Amino acid sequence: MTIENAIRVLAGTLVLLSLALAHWVNPWWLLLAAFVGLNLIQSAFTGFCPAETILRKLGVGKEKSGCCG
Repeated sequence: MTIENAIRVLAGTLVLLSLALAHWVNPWWLLLAAFVGLNLIQSAFTGFCPAETILRKLGVGKEKSGCCG
């Protein structure tokens, strides 16, 4: 999985989790969805994405060599 795809999966998961928690626990969980959205917007303009840094340290996005990977 590429780092870009991993970031999309992470962002989508956090937004859906935020919506579920806001529905069943407390509406303040919508702030998590707002944070994710604002972070996506700022990373589009600045090129800096904290999630990318964390995922790279976890080893996500390192391509394997070879034809069958």
